[in-house]
Amino acid sequence: MRLTSPLPLILCAALAACGESARLPSNADVGPTPTLAEPVRTVIPTANVAAARPWQPGQAPTAAAGLQVQALAAGLEHPRWLHVLPNGDVLVAETNAPRRPEEGTGIKGWVMGKLMLKAGSTGTSANRITLLRDADGDGRAEVHEVFLKDLNSPFGMALVGDRFYVANTDAVWSWPYVSGQTTLSGPGQKLTDLPAGPRNHHWTKSLIASPDGSKLYATVGSNSNVAENGMEAEAGRAAIWEIDRATGAKRLFATGLRNPNGMAWMPGARDEAPVLWTVANERDEIGSDLVPDYLTSVRDGGFYGWPYSWYGTHVDTRVQPQRPELVASALVPDYALGAHVAALGLASSRGSRVQAQLPGAPAEGVFIGMHGSWNRKPFSGYKVVFVPFAGAMPQGLPMDVLTGFLSPDGEARGRPVGVAIDARGALLVADDVGNTIWRVSPAR
Repeated sequence: MRLTSPLPLILCAALAACGESARLPSNADVGPTPTLAEPVRTVIPTANVAAARPWQPGQAPTAAAGLQVQALAAGLEHPRWLHVLPNGDVLVAETNAPRRPEEGTGIKGWVMGKLMLKAGSTGTSANRITLLRDADGDGRAEVHEVFLKDLNSPFGMALVGDRFYVANTDAVWSWPYVSGQTTLSGPGQKLTDLPAGPRNHHWTKSLIASPDGSKLYATVGSNSNVAENGMEAEAGRAAIWEIDRATGAKRLFATGLRNPNGMAWMPGARDEAPVLWTVANERDEIGSDLVPDYLTSVRDGGFYGWPYSWYGTHVDTRVQPQRPELVASALVPDYALGAHVAALGLASSRGSRVQAQLPGAPAEGVFIGMHGSWNRKPFSGYKVVFVPFAGAMPQGLPMDVLTGFLSPDGEARGRPVGVAIDARGALLVADDVGNTIWRVSPAR
């Protein structure tokens, strides 16, 4: 779009300079029973974007006491998601948004595009998965190979038996895999389509296999903030899909999740079957204190409110017409992570040696990569945290594991996304601004 008026520039400057600020005390909007503020509506939404200024040589994020951090691999191209193979090889999705001709149109879209450019969230997708191998065990990958290429904004990955699955932005595909392979070849086989289209607002699709390997679960974020493009544009979105691995048949497993991302299986209570958990990003533009992003167990058939309500049955009056019968059924998330932290990565601590170094040495919990806020003053997120579990549920406050992604003057040296546990129990973190995979392990 060619701009012939100074209005967009004026709006961009206003967005960057104006807006309300958070009023809740620190951590009030975090935990199993968060404090929920009243919505705040402003003529110009709050915009507070940390400019991307990648790490300089010798710089790194800060690991918690008792831990150390080093780069497993650097010089990647927008690494977003991770998967660790049984032989210890680490797969990295180097990816970005696909072409979306209907996304970002109009003056508001143009302004948001400029803000996302500042945040380091634009660019052409590399459309590949890279394999990293640390054969000598020194914490640095000396093998970098292109595992798969010519994909379509790949994100989630899963291995079941001898089949490797990738969630592209528009479909789940699979390839045959033999342990130790560094490159997969051939066109692959499409298992099933996923909602995409020319708008494709939340384009990332995460993927996880069921414990018995018979099913895959794929996340699909909403096509808008609060359905401002109409509910027709949201068909099959703001949901987690269950996919039959043998046939590709799929069904909606849970709905009303605005933008679910990472998923993990956690033990059920009293030795019951494992439970699927996810992190979800909630809606924007009703204040710096709303709405908390969250971690929640995912109930089969559950509805989590979007777009009609937030955090249970709190009605969003911006959405018309309303659906009171749906709002009445909306489930309350299990654990608030704080407003606008942009929780993306999620990994069970099972097999990790990192949580043993944290205060109180929690036995179990999850690691969460928080990509960082844009719709909040002051900033939130921009770190990796550990949420401890007790009795199969999250308890207490998150513990910082990896911080320092924001410089003292508010620039983003990095932004954490995917997290995973490697074969030796270290925590891996994909940093899509720093173009680095960080490895966190107990200090020597």
